[in-house]
Amino acid sequence: MQIYKLMSVLLEYPDQELIDHLPEIPEKLAQCVDIDDAELIALCEFIDHLAGKTLTELQQDYVQTFDLTAEHSLHLTHHLFGDDKNRGPALIDLGELYKDYGVEVVGNELPDYLPLILEFTAYLDDNEAMVFLSDANKVLKVLADNLKKAGSPYATLLSIIEGRATLTRLAA
Repeated sequence: MQIYKLMSVLLEYPDQELIDHLPEIPEKLAQCVDIDDAELIALCEFIDHLAGKTLTELQQDYVQTFDLTAEHSLHLTHHLFGDDKNRGPALIDLGELYKDYGVEVVGNELPDYLPLILEFTAYLDDNEAMVFLSDANKVLKVLADNLKKAGSPYATLLSIIEGRATLTRLAA
């Protein structure tokens, strides 16, 4: 299981399928070669948090966190442009990038939706993924900080993503 695909799933609206598969995720995580010990521990703690809630509680928390609080939006261009007209070209460019890689966006999500971005990132090799995500580093940091200030458990996920979205990792 690739970490970006997992993060994509964990940042989607929670459903019964996620709840059903929670028990098997830590074992699959431990087998990942692209995850370090700190990320593994943080992800297992987040999964424990999810497992300790009912589906309804998780869904309520998700809506409150991401849908009702603009500062927590998972649509990354929203943090850059708000509702400004310049957001449209950024969305088009991102959609064209997906097409260039042969990735077809299915569904009605905008191309800047973080779970969709992470799913695309899972197609890339590690260096490409870092370079791609580094373009969104500042937005990811703002989002992670906003979630930390709100005391959201989702801050853990954003911190991991933000930590991977830096070109300094290439030098290491």
